[in-house]
Amino acid sequence: MSKIFQFGERVEGYDIPVLNEREIRAAAGILFLMMFTTITQVGASWNFTPLKYAIIIFLIDISIRVFINPKFSPFLTIGRFIVRNQVPEYVGAPQKKFAWVIGVVLALTMFGMMVVANTFSPVTSIICLICLIFLFFEAAFGICLGCKVYALIYRKKAMYCPGEVCSVKDRHDIQKSSLVQWLLVIMFTAAMIGVGMLYHPHLLKEPQGILGATRPDSTTADR
Repeated sequence: MSKIFQFGERVEGYDIPVLNEREIRAAAGILFLMMFTTITQVGASWNFTPLKYAIIIFLIDISIRVFINPKFSPFLTIGRFIVRNQVPEYVGAPQKKFAWVIGVVLALTMFGMMVVANTFSPVTSIICLICLIFLFFEAAFGICLGCKVYALIYRKKAMYCPGEVCSVKDRHDIQKSSLVQWLLVIMFTAAMIGVGMLYHPHLLKEPQGILGATRPDSTTADR
């Protein structure tokens, strides 16, 4: 029974239970894609049904992680399969559990407001945005924002963070950016803004179909 209801794995050389950051990032990427796609459906066609299903799926998955065992999370299982050939990157389980508890609270709030009460408001929009930001930072950068909150609340440094960010160390030369590189970033941004200002009217025009390509709604209208 203890093997079923536990959080994290005991690995030799680590003082606390740990999780595999690689599978966590993979799962976060899949969840981000699901949530982003369904939220886009709301903005594009005012269709809330896919988002309601996504909220239920998200709530069930993250509840399994927190209240049963991350090992049995469907999305972590899929992520584990995707990164099965990569060397595990172990991270401390306590801060991850705290971060996922935040996820449970957000998901429960969304479930109550949008699925049970069938309502939407600026509150649900803000929660959706927070969830997307959390998932994106985890998947794209390996940064656990919930873990940052964990360190602030418990007033202690988390152990075994992704990329060893918990350890005080000097950056390698390859990690440093020079003034010239940052100036190029600024120049690139300014150039893109300039392109947008100059060519925005042209970019607004609908492209013409070639090789028989037509708008989907045009064929429907013809019928």
